Amino acid sequence: MTPSEELALLLRPAAGGIHLVSTGLAEQRAIQRAIYRVNTDAEVHAAFVAAIDRIASARAIILGIPSDVGGGVVRGANWGPQAIRARLVEEYPDWPDRMAALGVVDIGDVFVVPQLLHDDMLGDAQKGASRKALYPSVAPEVRSLLPVSPLSIAERALDLVFHINPDIRPFVMGGDHSTAWPVASAISRHRKDRWGIVQPDAHTDLLPERLGIEICFGTWSYHANELLGRDGRLVQVGIRASRYDRGHWESNLGVRQFWADECLKDPRGTIDAIICHLQERKISGVYFSNDIDGTDASFADATGTPEPGGLEPDFVVELIRRLGRDIGIIAGDIMEVAPPLRRKLDSERRTVGLAARYFEETIRAALIA
Repeated sequence: MTPSEELALLLRPAAGGIHLVSTGLAEQRAIQRAIYRVNTDAEVHAAFVAAIDRIASARAIILGIPSDVGGGVVRGANWGPQAIRARLVEEYPDWPDRMAALGVVDIGDVFVVPQLLHDDMLGDAQKGASRKALYPSVAPEVRSLLPVSPLSIAERALDLVFHINPDIRPFVMGGDHSTAWPVASAISRHRKDRWGIVQPDAHTDLLPERLGIEICFGTWSYHANELLGRDGRLVQVGIRASRYDRGHWESNLGVRQFWADECLKDPRGTIDAIICHLQERKISGVYFSNDIDGTDASFADATGTPEPGGLEPDFVVELIRRLGRDIGIIAGDIMEVAPPLRRKLDSERRTVGLAARYFEETIRAALIA
């Protein structure tokens, strides 16, 4: 099996990563037809396979990981990728042409079994049962090697993408923030330069484990920081909901934090300080992992853990642009957008719209700056 053939097994067409059989299915299919600009499901699938075949010549890929299994008490981020894609197509009817002009290929979604998170958490019996459900037409000897959980599928898919095109830049729509882990993990295996992570977030996500779970929304940054070597290459921006102060995290884990209050007090000076910090550490490019709750809840409250006192959208956009211009963006994402969590009448519309803006800005900053 070629890498492209395996990707076609692991993934589904864009906006198709959530398993629907009745409720919501017609809307999902309509969004897919709009994304691919076709009229039938067969044409959607053909366009999806054709997109995978274009990875080798692409500059970047878009991947949806619609999983909130690694999230907290309040869920709903699994609907983020579908909603963001729909909004992008709504606001930019020529969205596919815009991306094609930049060399960006949307390779679809990780298909999510909503009770699973990572294959390391599963016994052989469950993995076998899930493989039969996900890959029924695949020969047993091949099927036994395929992942079944969203984080494991995403890691494998990104490894295959990098195998096809080592210079590719992945842009991911999550999902809860655990879905950033496959991106960081894959980058660590395929890039040998000195890269870093810039993470707008209200929370540190720096627990080594949460209730015995190694990778989830509250732990992924800890493990990504371990990959980086605790040497200041993980930069967190907008922190304001933490059990410990900045000194605790910086002295014990070697991260660099810019808390929300200093960003609000001196936006331009803070961005200058972030850029200076990255340049001093000779960072050649960053993975920009953007939790929507890093932004103040008044702008983006359709998320699992909205927090007041956060970043303003124009600050985040300027940070994205400066990173693209002065450092380089090698990967990006938008995480924790949960459209069903409508705390106000306009919560979904406002939050998804801002997420779409951030995502488009991140791609453009990476490829045009």
